[in-house]
Amino acid sequence: MGVGGDILPFWETTTPEDMTTEQWESLCDGCGKCCLNKLEDWDTGEIHFTNVACTLFDDRTCRCRDYENRFSKVPDCLKLTPQSVPKYAWLPSTCAYRLVEEGRRLPKWHPLISKSPHSVHEAGISVRGRTISEDDVAEDDYEFHLVDWIDGGSMDYLASSK
Repeated sequence: MGVGGDILPFWETTTPEDMTTEQWESLCDGCGKCCLNKLEDWDTGEIHFTNVACTLFDDRTCRCRDYENRFSKVPDCLKLTPQSVPKYAWLPSTCAYRLVEEGRRLPKWHPLISKSPHSVHEAGISVRGRTISEDDVAEDDYEFHLVDWIDGGSMDYLASSK
């Protein structure tokens, strides 16, 4: 129980390893940032985001067009699990999987808090309308599509973090 007898939400009382698949999946805010292609600087190991999205990414909804079959259609698609999240330092600072792993609170625009699947877009956190499909860009040209707005957008999530 929380302050004043409020029942705490599952993401504050359940470890990621103990969450059901449904609970784990509901942490995704639908920002679409993890569906963007990234480039690694071989000298520094630094990861740089591009605005080039996976072939299955729907730029309008910020969701996968074939979520159930994504691994067979996109072999290098990464599955976020409680075990893999700590390994992916490139996850944006707004990512609920990262926030929960770090013991921080979800931002007020997160759909689990706002009760609206559109709040992530309204807050300017999602990549909606900012991407191009990898089908339209040669892999050698990804370097011309680097972006610096991944951790941009509304930053009032900091006010609600632990």
